[in-house]
Amino acid sequence: MKLVTLEIATPTGPEARIGAIAGDQIIDLNLACRLHLAAGDTGRAVEIADALVPPDMIAFFTGGPMSRRAADDALAYVTETAMTHGPAGETVIHPLEGTKLLAPVPRPTSIRDTLSFEGHMINFERRTGKKTPPRWYETPIYYKGNPASVVGHEAEVVWPDYTEKFDYELEFGCFIGRTGSNVSVECARDHIAGYTIFNDMSARDVIPGEVSMFLGPGKGKDMDSGNVMGPCLVTPDELDVSNLDMRARVNGEVWSHSNSSDMYWSFEQIIAYISRFETLYPGDFIGSGTVENGCGDELERWIKPGDVVELEVEGIGILRNEVVRASGT
Repeated sequence: MKLVTLEIATPTGPEARIGAIAGDQIIDLNLACRLHLAAGDTGRAVEIADALVPPDMIAFFTGGPMSRRAADDALAYVTETAMTHGPAGETVIHPLEGTKLLAPVPRPTSIRDTLSFEGHMINFERRTGKKTPPRWYETPIYYKGNPASVVGHEAEVVWPDYTEKFDYELEFGCFIGRTGSNVSVECARDHIAGYTIFNDMSARDVIPGEVSMFLGPGKGKDMDSGNVMGPCLVTPDELDVSNLDMRARVNGEVWSHSNSSDMYWSFEQIIAYISRFETLYPGDFIGSGTVENGCGDELERWIKPGDVVELEVEGIGILRNEVVRASGT
């Protein structure tokens, strides 16, 4: 299933709801579940649908297999009956084109980004003359990002005024769907709710000075609209992440082209490592890190304000954003 969080207009303002992509349409899963239940014998379709298939993505994750089965049944029901509106006139089916998509999880519970692609590390050696530390091959490493800075497909990415080298990063990542700690590698897949594309924006000329102070990146990574995710979340039953073609285009020109098969640390291994004596929760996000040649820094090519950056990952889709100067700068 390809899941999205869409934004709709209501009399009281914009509202975020979850949906499933079906061809060139998006089906509101909560409303679809209401319709499916109302067609049966229950007189409490609204209350039961809100519990089984809530309109919030993290709450939906928390429902586990029961919520997924209810969503599958509701999706099949609406597809078969072609019902487009609910009993009170609610819009159940939206066109994919023109509907505003937020990040699949608009505010993740946490963000951890890793360095999992060996080709990216080898390029780091070439650029800096510094060997990859042996520790990189021993355990997955990661830093934590800001969950409040997440934006989605077609959102504007604002260029911070403190950097001259703003950069994209071609990545993808997974969302945790099930609470757990000390998760084994063998069981880790059961904790993955789905995968999405991730553009981890970076102020390249700021990061070196920050990491030289023996801490992770600060303003080199933390800026509004700096964590871009979307356009959808693909559930694990529909995606084999071991061999995905990955591309980055700037203004339509391919700058980066790689494959997920170069991932040295799998998501299962990363989850097992992170969850040692630390609980992971539904809505936690884990990034893959940058693929080989997956950023301007590796290519010595730099984006500029006004550029449109598209990240494409096979089986997930295209994440498109324009880079803009902040107003007044």
